[in-house]
Amino acid sequence: MTEARPAHPAVSSWTMLQYRILKRLAPREPTHMSGSAYANRSKLQTLLGPELFEQVRGKDILDFGCGVGLEAVELASVARSVFGLDIVPRYLDQARANAAAAGVADRCTFGSTAPESVFDAIVSLDSFEHFAEPGEMLQTMHKLLRPGGRLLASFGPTWYHPYGGHLFSIFPWAHLLFSEKALIRWRNDIRSDGATRFSEVEGGLNQMTIGRFERLVRQSPFRIVRLEPVPIRALKRFHARPTREFTSAIVRCVLQRAA
Repeated sequence: MTEARPAHPAVSSWTMLQYRILKRLAPREPTHMSGSAYANRSKLQTLLGPELFEQVRGKDILDFGCGVGLEAVELASVARSVFGLDIVPRYLDQARANAAAAGVADRCTFGSTAPESVFDAIVSLDSFEHFAEPGEMLQTMHKLLRPGGRLLASFGPTWYHPYGGHLFSIFPWAHLLFSEKALIRWRNDIRSDGATRFSEVEGGLNQMTIGRFERLVRQSPFRIVRLEPVPIRALKRFHARPTREFTSAIVRCVLQRAA
């Protein structure tokens, strides 16, 4: 006997039409956000540059939003210590297992709350488009750094990227063409967490744009060392400040705490 699914709330005929189109176009979950782009490559060095390991060598590092800990384990090969921070318990369990398997569990630890100590650098990958309150997160990160410490961050795709809707981008810019209600109804046939808005899906989706991130950083106590929208390779010739929201693959930045 199958468990009855909760009834969908009443929706407009326009939303229902969009939903039916989405069901026809994508009856199953799309796979374009699988992470296969980093197969056999260091995600850390791909996103933050080949000089990263020298920047963190012998230092105390916080991996903010560490997921299953693969990058934290890689950082532990050169850092003095690494603490991986995440709020998803099953990710942390897997992260601890990954650190033990790599033989770095003595200097690579994990938890859901940041320790009292402060760090020389914070690494943050693929997180700023998910934080419910990204401005508050910048304030928190600033407090966790020693004077002169740096935040090394990369995130994307941002909201106007062709696949900026993540799972909702069943084709380029689909998340901008269909309504949130129709997309959420379509998603609820695939995932069963009961999300009713983009911000409620697992991990959250805050519709971060490049312009919004720049404003948040300038309102924060950080000093900008570098803030770079990186062009999508196929759209590089069209990449310029007026078009960057639609033609940037990721944003990478180096932010510094005042000494």
